[in-house]
This record gives sequence, structure tokens and C-alpha cells, in this order.
Amino acid sequence: MISTQIEHACQILGKNDLVGIPTETVYGLAANAMNELAVSKIFDLKKRPSYNPLIVHIGHLDDLEKYTQNIPEIACQLAKAFWPGPLTLVLEKKPLVPDLITAGKNTVGIRMPNHPVTLSLLKQLDFPLAAPSANPFMCISPTTAQHVEDYFGHKLPLILEGGPYEKGIESTIIGFENGAPVLYRLGSISEKAIEKICGPLNHIKTISKKPLAPGMLAKH
Repeated sequence: MISTQIEHACQILGKNDLVGIPTETVYGLAANAMNELAVSKIFDLKKRPSYNPLIVHIGHLDDLEKYTQNIPEIACQLAKAFWPGPLTLVLEKKPLVPDLITAGKNTVGIRMPNHPVTLSLLKQLDFPLAAPSANPFMCISPTTAQHVEDYFGHKLPLILEGGPYEKGIESTIIGFENGAPVLYRLGSISEKAIEKICGPLNHIKTISKKPLAPGMLAKH
């Protein structure tokens, strides 16, 4: 069901069920990131392999320190420069972040989306959202609420309407090795824009098995 009722979405998410949400990139399939049962429903509905980690979405810059630790200073600078916005940072996770989110890795991809509907939703929740693109695994990422409805129909209790997107380009993903920034995926934010903040980036190519970070598979 497509709706504009954010409070209804909060209720569904609070019951550890799934909601389709708009972001400034593509529509996401969202669940309570702190609840493994809820997160497992994402993998089941998308038929996404468990070795492919998810991105955690937060509503406040301060939330970064709730869920990650040993944060490089350059990561803080990038967050201040581009959040809310289509930049995902891969950082060392705190123990409260479920291993299911991270595919057992000690790092988690985290970002603050720049969409008024989803930001309002996140600010009304007391937990972050795991939210990969709202499509079955290996299918095209959805750029309208109707695309999500077409994919999942009655299997998804609610889809928040957030308008269409023309390009559907996903977030740029930056990780860190020994404190130095590494480009995991080029997305909506250009490499040039990132390098204005942090200097030259190292690169890791998209891989086909057991990705180092969310979104590194060619299709997801």
C-alpha cells in the first residue's frame, strides 16, 4: 500500500516489519536495524544473500557515534560536508550493531539520507533503519513508489510516497584503511567533490563475491 502516513510507517517498523521508503537516491526497503528478526525479513523478501551487508540510515549526525567507533577525523569531515546526502561511510561498528547487518564484518556502512519524508521518519524513531534498495536481488533499483509496489505488492505492508527520481543513482561509498579514505563505490557524489575534502582516494573495484562493503556487487 502506498501512503504518506509517516506515523503509520513508524508503527509498522516498531513491530519489526518492513516499509518502503524514499531517499534522495532510490527507494529503500527499511527495517529496524537493531533487530535481527526485522533485518532478516529484508534478506528474505529481497532474496538477497546474507554475505552482502546492508547500509544503516540515521537521522542525526550525533547518531554516528552511537553505532560506530574509532572514527577517523576525515570521516567526520566528510559527514559534516555531505550529510544529509548520498554518502555512505564504512566504519568500525559498535557491538550493538547486529552482525547480520554487516555480514559478520566489524565494519558497517552508515549514512544520513537527504529526503524530507525519510528524515522525518528517522527523527520519530528511536532506532536507525537498515535500508537496501527496494527491489528483488539482481533487479533494477526502484525510482518510484509504484515500482516498489510492482515488485512486492501485498508482501510489503506500506510504501511511503516520496516522489519519482529521474536517475536513481545510489550513494557514493567511502571506507578507510589505516585512516586513509578508500572509494568502494562511485555514486551520486563525485570523486572530485570527495577529494576536495579528503585529498586523493584509493580505489577498490566492484567484486562478484563477498563484498567488503554494502553496494559493491554489480547488482544488489
